[in-house]
Amino acid sequence: MGKNILEYNLMRKKVSRNPFQVEVEEKLGRNDDCWCGSGRKYKKCHCSFDEKLDDYRRKGILVPPRRIIKNPDQIQGIHESAKVNIAVLDYLDEHIEEGVSTQEIDNWVSSITKKYNAVAAPLNYEGFPKSVCTSINDVVCHGIPSRDEILKDGDIINVDVSTIYKGYFSDSSRMYCIGNVSAEKKRLVDIAKQSLEIGLQYVQPWRKIGDLGAAIHEFVMQNGYSVVRDIGGHGVGLEFHEDPWVSYVCPKDTGMLMVPGMVFTIEPMINMGKEDIYISDDDGWTVHTEDGLPSAQWEIQVLVTEDGYEIISY
Repeated sequence: MGKNILEYNLMRKKVSRNPFQVEVEEKLGRNDDCWCGSGRKYKKCHCSFDEKLDDYRRKGILVPPRRIIKNPDQIQGIHESAKVNIAVLDYLDEHIEEGVSTQEIDNWVSSITKKYNAVAAPLNYEGFPKSVCTSINDVVCHGIPSRDEILKDGDIINVDVSTIYKGYFSDSSRMYCIGNVSAEKKRLVDIAKQSLEIGLQYVQPWRKIGDLGAAIHEFVMQNGYSVVRDIGGHGVGLEFHEDPWVSYVCPKDTGMLMVPGMVFTIEPMINMGKEDIYISDDDGWTVHTEDGLPSAQWEIQVLVTEDGYEIISY
């Protein structure tokens, strides 16, 4: 579930001691227990890691706060949540078709999530009234399921599923082409998916997150499309929306440093026409393209590892 940049910045102000600078973090002695909760001595756990971060910080580079670095137990918990998220989307792969209402999709998501003793993260999140986001054709994201909204031949739809399982969050979405989709729409969906593969090439430890955003933006523009500026990816795992903010219209060599243990989404929203969007006055959630042309988005959740990345949810 993408995050509006204004809402995201407000969220950061709530959770950060200092949203505009480095967060103040406790200094540990070498024989103290490590801050990550591993139970190991600091000198044998994250001491050298923190020293490396300090080197980058002194160079003026934005480094991640400790609160978003996941330890192995947390990563395992996020994996378990993602298994549910993936199972829900796999079910939709087999059942979504022409004639289905978006409310039926919501019912499926709710039922399967409960079957796994999990919780649908979007339900009641900041007032969102349903368990899943269903975004058809010119709806960019955050579409609200309805009994009156029936999938038709030629539609494209993004279904964005987010799960809480034993306190851990997972988040991913897929595009579905309903019936006989036009070549123009099909190409948009394909380019949106390919953009994830482009971005993944730049998910490497000790590289800046802006590199993946810039690469996605360049690829999409070269293919004749635009990228939504105001809604992007986000950290996720211990909370629904964490640092870092993931932009897909940023210059390379900018943004937060990616380090092992970070978990975030890659979810560029690709418009067939212009990048301009608006939020529906009717519900305050549904985001449309300004020009009425279609939009497509795939979302994956990734973990930065010691030597690259791991896809957590897809």
